[in-house]
Amino acid sequence: MFELFRNPNFDFIGRRRWAYIISVLFILAGFGSMVAKGGLRYGIDFSGGTLIQVRFEKAVPVDRIRRALETVRMGESVIQEFGDTREYLLRLPATEAGSEEVTKQALAALAKEPELGPPEVRRVEYVGPQVGRDLQIQAIYAALWSVAGILAYVAIRFDMLGGMASVAAIVHDVLICLSAMSLTNREMSLPILAALLTIIGYSVNDTIVAYDRVRENRTKGARRKGESFATQINNAINQTLSRTVLTALTVFFTTAVLYLFGGKVLEDMAFVLTIGVVTGTFSTVYIAGSLIVDWQGWRERWMARRKKAVAKA
Repeated sequence: MFELFRNPNFDFIGRRRWAYIISVLFILAGFGSMVAKGGLRYGIDFSGGTLIQVRFEKAVPVDRIRRALETVRMGESVIQEFGDTREYLLRLPATEAGSEEVTKQALAALAKEPELGPPEVRRVEYVGPQVGRDLQIQAIYAALWSVAGILAYVAIRFDMLGGMASVAAIVHDVLICLSAMSLTNREMSLPILAALLTIIGYSVNDTIVAYDRVRENRTKGARRKGESFATQINNAINQTLSRTVLTALTVFFTTAVLYLFGGKVLEDMAFVLTIGVVTGTFSTVYIAGSLIVDWQGWRERWMARRKKAVAKA
């Protein structure tokens, strides 16, 4: 069997503080971006409104399109270039008028602008504000139930400490992805939600493999005399490192190709999946095992202090 690393012996656990710092700084940068922008950008799926994809015969600037929409009081709409300077996505806010009426008004306004000409309509989507709010709630429930199921599974198969560390690593990966979305000004949509749920499952998979190797080593008596718990975790990560990296590279190449050649419709989803593969591997190697080591150390120190307090009493 091909192995990327031959008997690796990297000190991942010993360098966990640097991993914590890198993760915290990136997440703080993402949160700062969200605060500055008033939160994540929500697509039509979650915010409600009308989305129109149009294509013009020639390249047109955004200000000309906005000027045309201002004539029908839609100048505050989000106008986004889609692929090239001839094709745009128009995100029109939800109004009392129906989707058909909003679409007719917007297209009529664009057709009247002499510098634009009649646009070719490629796509029209409409989501009511109530549907958008319901989708937001359902998205939160989906993520919470996924995390709860993973916590229960890992806690039953291994222990509660491992389950909590797995959930912490999952939260870390999701926060990194959301931070990357905010920093690159991408919007939250149903395909992005699907990508995040995929990352949750992918991330915990490698973590479970490392936990399983720890259990195998204990069963086979692989623990040497005087070997610390941190060393056990570090050995398990090193022993499964080739498998982890090869799996990650396979998925990474697939998502990268999808990002580069999948078109604008799939670009944001592929971007999140690509970031998720990288951060999922990072959390498997540095975060999940490190958290177990730190929590185990804190628990042992707490138990020792408690025994001393009982002895003195």
